[in-house]
Amino acid sequence: MRMGELIAMTAEERTPPRSGRDTADRQDRPPTAAGGAGPRADGRDRPGSGSAERGLPPGAAARALGLRPGEFDLAVQLGCVRTLPGPAGEPPRIARDEIARLRSTDDRSEALRRRVHTVGTRTGAELISVSPQRFTRLARTGHLVPVRFHLNRYRAVVWRYLADDVEEFARAHPELLTGRTDPELRALLDAGADRRPRNWRGKRLGLALRFTSDPWERAAAVAAFLAPSALAELVPDPFERSRLHGLRPRTGCPRPVSAPARELVQRLARTTDPDETAWYGTLLAQQLDEARAERPADGPSSRGPSHCPPLGSPAGRVPAARPPVAPRPLVAETAVAAPAAVGTGAAASGPPGRPGGPERPPRAPRSRGLRLLERLRRGSRKSPA
Repeated sequence: MRMGELIAMTAEERTPPRSGRDTADRQDRPPTAAGGAGPRADGRDRPGSGSAERGLPPGAAARALGLRPGEFDLAVQLGCVRTLPGPAGEPPRIARDEIARLRSTDDRSEALRRRVHTVGTRTGAELISVSPQRFTRLARTGHLVPVRFHLNRYRAVVWRYLADDVEEFARAHPELLTGRTDPELRALLDAGADRRPRNWRGKRLGLALRFTSDPWERAAAVAAFLAPSALAELVPDPFERSRLHGLRPRTGCPRPVSAPARELVQRLARTTDPDETAWYGTLLAQQLDEARAERPADGPSSRGPSHCPPLGSPAGRVPAARPPVAPRPLVAETAVAAPAAVGTGAAASGPPGRPGGPERPPRAPRSRGLRLLERLRRGSRKSPA
């Protein structure tokens, strides 16, 4: 076993399990039910809450089902919990009938919790009776696909796997659980291969695509795993990129506070391999062709006058109505009332097409003000110090 693998395993499995189950991320712990407004923990509505018409929000539905928020999100993405469209800008809601269906029997509730139960490396290895080192090797070579990940206190990546997927793999490939590692797999491990991030992105994309049939939402699910530079190259239209960004689904990534942790999460959530990026680009092009054929994105031709196009685009530049007119000289302003100025240079200095000379109204107040200012200046020079 390589020293790097042992260090990664030690950082990943530092926290001991509780009650026979792995300790999940602290963010997934369900908040305690508080009194006051909102639905109760059993899923029934409080008087006057109005939840019967709108359904339950995700947090209340998770408490009613006895699931952590992360487990509930996974249950929705796996299709175990049916949802209703939520208001604009809000997450989907869950009907009370759906909560009652899942809580109707103990078998259904236990089956739901078992379906979304995830394990780490140590518990997963115990589940299929292998060593943690072999479990890690199987995951790095792509045989075990993670469904979630989070960062521990040391900013080490902790991968989580569905317990059902781990058991299914053990039943399908018992030859990989014992004996020496295959030479091809050993060569991949010696080369530093780690397919866990790539397989996680593929699994999350599959969950997002099975969750919707709208072509723009499917295209947004593909675009969520591309780097901004690659997306700008594949989708040059800023209006289409804006629409894809607005429809981007939740990928289940943690949201750490520190900048180094955020950079690590972004590296895991976006494609970096050229072959993988090309594959996502091809899939995005196919989804965009279907989306454009069904419903083109809003652009300058379809936007009304109340919409403001982005700065820098051709539609965002304000054309000048006419060239600016140069200000008239001060001498022409004072001599405009003289009859002898008709046809002189003073009258010709105005804009072409305008009558000059006597036909312009005299600006007597301004000329008197100028003469008064000149007298005041002369008086200030003559006054004694």
